[in-house]
Amino acid sequence: MLVSFATLCFAALSGAASIVTHNNDYLNYTVVPGLFLQDDPSTNASTFNFMTTNFGLINRTYPTDDTCKEGHQATQWERFAHYIAALNREAPQNVEYKLLYMGRHGEGWHNAAESYYGTPAWNCYWSEKDGNGTAVWADAHLTANGVSQALAVNAFWASLITDQRIPTPESYYTSPLTRCLATANLTFSGLNLPQKHPFIPEVKEYFREGISGHTCDRRSNKTYIHNAFPTYTFEKGFAEFDHLWEALHGETNADQDIRSKKVLDDVFGSDQSTYIGITSHSGEIASILRVLGHQVFGLSTGAAIPVLVKATVLKASPPTTTYQPFTSLSTCATAPITTASTCDDCSCCK
Repeated sequence: MLVSFATLCFAALSGAASIVTHNNDYLNYTVVPGLFLQDDPSTNASTFNFMTTNFGLINRTYPTDDTCKEGHQATQWERFAHYIAALNREAPQNVEYKLLYMGRHGEGWHNAAESYYGTPAWNCYWSEKDGNGTAVWADAHLTANGVSQALAVNAFWASLITDQRIPTPESYYTSPLTRCLATANLTFSGLNLPQKHPFIPEVKEYFREGISGHTCDRRSNKTYIHNAFPTYTFEKGFAEFDHLWEALHGETNADQDIRSKKVLDDVFGSDQSTYIGITSHSGEIASILRVLGHQVFGLSTGAAIPVLVKATVLKASPPTTTYQPFTSLSTCATAPITTASTCDDCSCCK
């Protein structure tokens, strides 16, 4: 059992110092199991609702519960936060625990277009267009439904802050794509957040969606982002223009996992926060989960997943990773004959 600490649960939320890394160190990530339903193989991701299950936090005891009963009856989240604080206090110098709250953006116009045209027609034709004359999905904005989804998560957070006294993020990060920038703002603005941890997200390039030839994955320039979201900050070196997106080409899953590892290394190596909010995409969150060793767990638009991560600095050479060339997309020169077609190559075109 971990050493007991004479502290109240609600006072045990201060951030731990970030782990120190040096040249040739390697950060290894693992998921602490047995805490969230999303980590349970029996949980069905397609039907799971994080807003009706206390964010998926399992109703259980912790080894530190005997020191978490002073002053008031602690909630499940307070006892969990007390446990995380104890883990970090007891951890060796090369180990750190962080809780990641990862949220997928609300429905964007690209999601609506894919539903309308069907995935085969979307992938082979429409996704390479900026829009269809009625809707624009290049760097897609949120639909009305997407806005509603983000506001529902905002109300969910508000209820957990009041009823569960959940530890809110101490740092916020977001993808540079507009649907995430807007979702983050709708999700966290107006909440009763600690004064020392306000909602001021940092825009990080590598939290973006898998880089494909789809125009919805091409970000706007830095000036536009700043003008649209003037309170947001940018990571050091954030470029004015998107230098990663290539028309009709996309990165491999292996390449995406490499950049997901890099952005996690950046956060864990520089951010002292224990609780971190990340607003990103289905594909990018799936990549992060792979890097963390979490089971596959798909998120619908507007959904979120918390993961307690153990980061360990290893004094060993990291595995060899080599970026692969972007691959060419298989496309159609003209629109597919019908939206009901199951064809995913150019034989489906007029």
